[in-house]
Amino acid sequence: MNSGGVRSSNIELFRILSMLMIVAHHYVVNSGLIDCIDTQASLHFQDYFLLLFGWGGKTGINCFVLITGYFMCTSNITKEKFCKLLGELYFYKVVIWCLFFFSGYQSFSIGDFLEMLFPFFTVADNFTACFLLFYLLIPFLNKLIHSLTEKEHFWLMTWCIGVYVVLPSFAKAHVVFNYVTWFSILYVIASYIRLYPKECFNSTKITGFLAGVSLLLSWMSIIVLAAFSRMIGKHVGLCYFFVSDSNKILALTTGISGFLFFKNLKIGYSRRINTIAAATFGVLCIHANSDTMRRWLWRDICNNVDAYNDGVIVVHAIAVTLVVFGLCTAIEVFRTKLKEYSKLTRRV
Repeated sequence: MNSGGVRSSNIELFRILSMLMIVAHHYVVNSGLIDCIDTQASLHFQDYFLLLFGWGGKTGINCFVLITGYFMCTSNITKEKFCKLLGELYFYKVVIWCLFFFSGYQSFSIGDFLEMLFPFFTVADNFTACFLLFYLLIPFLNKLIHSLTEKEHFWLMTWCIGVYVVLPSFAKAHVVFNYVTWFSILYVIASYIRLYPKECFNSTKITGFLAGVSLLLSWMSIIVLAAFSRMIGKHVGLCYFFVSDSNKILALTTGISGFLFFKNLKIGYSRRINTIAAATFGVLCIHANSDTMRRWLWRDICNNVDAYNDGVIVVHAIAVTLVVFGLCTAIEVFRTKLKEYSKLTRRV
């Protein structure tokens, strides 16, 4: 995957696509569009489009953590790397909170202020903070997986998938679930792929077929369940059942098969792709920064609901998602370059 010490761009391209999936998901679920769709007596083309457009947020999370597990299971985290991620999170938390507060858009709230200062209050649905908490577990996870035999590793992975994926997806089992635990399970899966390569893991044709089938099943489940929800008068959000959280069966299989497919692609090194991919964590820190950011971005600035009512939602969704991703990427690249320049000038 590396050539001359430079990381190839196949996985980095996958990282970019995963973040685009997450931004598209937030475009739909954080803007009031699901409520608009829910008011329709019957679903139309734009409704099905939106439900499919916003399908991949939880799958995208799986993709990100699988990438981390694949690379980090044979590496060690460093204090510098962790501090860099933590600093990036805090930079955007503090700067964006200040912008909203001093512009008058957001009034002072003890809850919002404490969340800005200490963004680790929940391990249930806060991806960025939970990712950092999980990151601290990596040295311990590495000790565990390297002490296991291949057979033990396989059965640990199988047990985790059975309890945390199969039961909640098909048996309606209530499993105590949080992101830190789930990321650790994904780490076990990704490390198995890295440490015990199989012929089927390395076939572009096989993994591409599996990725295509899994993606098609995900979309079909959404369409079928959306139509069914209208028939029985239930909330249209039911359509996301098999991809509604990261541990649902199709969210996992699509993430794994997609990762395996891109792992096997041979596209060489692209500086542009790698630069954009390096900014994806910053994209997440910016556009999913807080509830205030979600309201400002999707409801006030982009005004997704009005675009839906005006019948231009398809073009609007694609254009806005690309623009938001592009602007956040540009901000993060600029911040990184400014930080590098600042370090360089201090040395001089």
